[in-house]
Amino acid sequence: MEPTVSNTVDAAPVEEWRTYDEFAAGIDTYRLPDADLSGQNFLIRFDDGPQVELAFLDSTTVRWSSTGVFESTGSEDPYEAVTVRADVLFVNVPFVTRERESLTLVLSTTTHRALGVLSAIQPEAVEEVPQVAQHFWTGVVDGGAARGVVPGPSRDLVGRRNLYRYSPEHLYEHVYLSSERYAWQCIQGVQRGHGDVDMSTVWKFDDGLYLFCFREFKIAVASVWLHDLGYQLRTTGNFLGLNGEGDAEHSRAGGHIYPVGSVVYPDVQPV
Repeated sequence: MEPTVSNTVDAAPVEEWRTYDEFAAGIDTYRLPDADLSGQNFLIRFDDGPQVELAFLDSTTVRWSSTGVFESTGSEDPYEAVTVRADVLFVNVPFVTRERESLTLVLSTTTHRALGVLSAIQPEAVEEVPQVAQHFWTGVVDGGAARGVVPGPSRDLVGRRNLYRYSPEHLYEHVYLSSERYAWQCIQGVQRGHGDVDMSTVWKFDDGLYLFCFREFKIAVASVWLHDLGYQLRTTGNFLGLNGEGDAEHSRAGGHIYPVGSVVYPDVQPV
């Protein structure tokens, strides 16, 4: 009698949904190297949002001030930066001075365009609403005239299907269903066999560069990614969520992108 072959023999049990800290461990293995912004300063003016001034004190600490949506006259927090392209920086500030919040910035030193995402864990969980909320702004970096693509919401990823390899143990598939939702499944890792459809946001920053953010329903976690779908096929990101102990936790992430297909809708388009 032939042995039975199962493709789900190592799948995570359906009833054991993994906590954020369990699946995020090691998800930065293939992240691009850190950038040291010591001594650099940026003033970013966001449309209908905050004005943020950043002074990078060393390789890990930034002093920032802000007016508008959230106020600060000179707080110091850790930061993580990655040079995604020669002139494009991905900067995340996992706040310690603001409880359960993080600020992620994408900025170009040549076009002087900027994107900002404030992620915040809400005080209470509400059924059918992601507990981590995100707010988006586009703006400019002082020091030169803004030019090129004006960042904004994009439908360019609708219909695409990509694989994301974050480490030897992390492989995920994304299918971008509409301008508001995406589907994911874990191909390899502690979440193997798990998947869902969650809320998502896509903004185009520049040619081939897309800000992709998701907010999960089942657990309190959200993420911010910058996908480079040009020649690099790399992604850089971060998570904010509640871990298994119920505490706020920040995680770095990054890896390789493998496009595996796309569909084109013939007439009526998704939202």
